[in-house]
Amino acid sequence: MAALGVTTVGLARLKPAAPSVEAGTLWMDTVRQGPMVREVRGPGTLVPEQIRWVSAIAPGRVERKLVLPGARVNAGTVLLELSNPDVQIQLLQAQRQLTDAEAQLVSLKTTLETQKLNQEGVVANIRSEFREALRKAASDSALAAQDLISSSEYARSKDRAEEFTARIGVEEQRLRIYTENIQSQLDVQKEQVERMRAVAEFQRGLVNAMVVRAGADGVLQELPIEVGQWAISGATLAKVVQPERLKAVLRIPETQARDVGIGQDANIDTRNGIVAGHVIRIDPASQNGTVTVDVALDGALPKGARPDLSVDGTLVLERLDNVLNVGRPAYGQANSTVGIFRLVPGTSEAERVRVELGRNSVNTIEIIRGLNKGDVVILSDMSRWDAVDRVKLK
Repeated sequence: MAALGVTTVGLARLKPAAPSVEAGTLWMDTVRQGPMVREVRGPGTLVPEQIRWVSAIAPGRVERKLVLPGARVNAGTVLLELSNPDVQIQLLQAQRQLTDAEAQLVSLKTTLETQKLNQEGVVANIRSEFREALRKAASDSALAAQDLISSSEYARSKDRAEEFTARIGVEEQRLRIYTENIQSQLDVQKEQVERMRAVAEFQRGLVNAMVVRAGADGVLQELPIEVGQWAISGATLAKVVQPERLKAVLRIPETQARDVGIGQDANIDTRNGIVAGHVIRIDPASQNGTVTVDVALDGALPKGARPDLSVDGTLVLERLDNVLNVGRPAYGQANSTVGIFRLVPGTSEAERVRVELGRNSVNTIEIIRGLNKGDVVILSDMSRWDAVDRVKLK
């Protein structure tokens, strides 16, 4: 009975057997000390740096479609031909209004010049009569001094001379006003002619816009309209891009985008080669949990690179020197403390240790404390063994 009791107590004090885990199914890594490159990764697409959207300036019906998507075009290449009788009629009306305004300008100029000449004739006539009146008044003054004419007749001559003195001043003032106002009246009508000419040129531009041109050198990427369709004003008719000048637009998870900055190095994997680049723009807003980052490509594009091609981008955040790091565990986040199974040297077991993690990268993470250089740890998801602190590898 005593032996049975001792055996029972001994068995009760034994630790439960460690569960077995298939070593071949685990992902392990060795803690190392040295340089570490912090990176973030995100999917994206190649997008042209310059896009020329061709819009309908005036509404019209598509009569001809001359170029298909994929063709190389220049600025003057005709893509579509539209038709709209109303635009033609508006041009004719604008041209008629311009002709009327020009005719009014000619008529006004003739009228003003005629009025000026008439007034000059009136002034010349009044000046002649004024001089005659002065001579008559001088003659009558001499005769009146010799009592050869009556004083009343001399007074009449004197009054007439004074009348013509006033009249010549009035008519000369009227001539001066005519002369000064001629140019201002002509300028007003000339401005009206210029306005009508601008309207006519605008309407002519609408008629010319019925022939839709590419507007830029490149490749026609889209032409989403067919013959017979009616295009409203402002509708997109075509898209012209320059495939030789592309940039990568990456979607970086918002939790990792806080350290992304302008000018950081980047590597773009086109699945047919890797192209170096640098960050040129960061979207200020987050959409659907991601932040859009534009990357300019510094290297030559590999063959097959084209707009809208899916790519993967890796951004280099910073380079750390002489830090303790290990492969990024499946369940570890930056700046957190987690439990990681570390292999016990000289045994086939692994024990759980508390590890404080620091800055992370795509595939690596910094170790603040809890592990030493050379430790072998299990990076696979071990959440099913949360209830134990030790496992046995087989």
